[in-house]
Amino acid sequence: MRILVVEDEKSISEAIKAILEEAHYDVDLAFDGETGMDYILTELYDLVLLDIMLPQMDGMTVLKRVRQLGTEVPIIFLTAKSQLDDKVSGLDLGADDYITKPFEADELLARIRARTRQSSILKVNHLKLGNIMLNLDNRELSANNHEVKLSNKEFLLMETLLRHPGQIIPKNQLILKVWGPMDGSEYNQLEVFISFLRKKLRFLKANVAIKTTKGVGYSLEEGPKKVC
Repeated sequence: MRILVVEDEKSISEAIKAILEEAHYDVDLAFDGETGMDYILTELYDLVLLDIMLPQMDGMTVLKRVRQLGTEVPIIFLTAKSQLDDKVSGLDLGADDYITKPFEADELLARIRARTRQSSILKVNHLKLGNIMLNLDNRELSANNHEVKLSNKEFLLMETLLRHPGQIIPKNQLILKVWGPMDGSEYNQLEVFISFLRKKLRFLKANVAIKTTKGVGYSLEEGPKKVC
């Protein structure tokens, strides 16, 4: 299970990371609101711990924007702001929980377990668009009574596109989702794997296609679309 911690005080971030890794979670850190939002939108994480007082973009704004964009990952505010009005505002914006600093490690871990349990109960095991279906359990893409197995990177790309049908996903967001931070010279890997997915969609005779918006990114479109 992968958790994102968005906290600008590095000593606190590292302490939280140590607690979570001791409990066998995979942990990534972000130290400002804009970076945190970009990471959240990759939909790579099972849960997010989000501070409110952050540079570049505050946690309330981050939460509001990612919820507006349809991201449903559980988000727990972890903050020194303990006023009732702050808690109510955060929960009304779509936070799943609100923990004030200082906190006990056992309480933090218990809250995380509770939220991830609820999330797993609601999670579906497939995504559909047009005549294609992606099985999230076995990573098979199917259409017209045929199926193909996807590699890990193909699966992550197709999952991201299917979760945002018709929406242009920027190249850097797709790269962060699949490869994590990487050098710009390696961006051609994305084009290679998009090509692999297009070949598999043609093999399945899918009625959806991956469309390129030059200089921006890719989208998954239903119906007869010209693929660039």
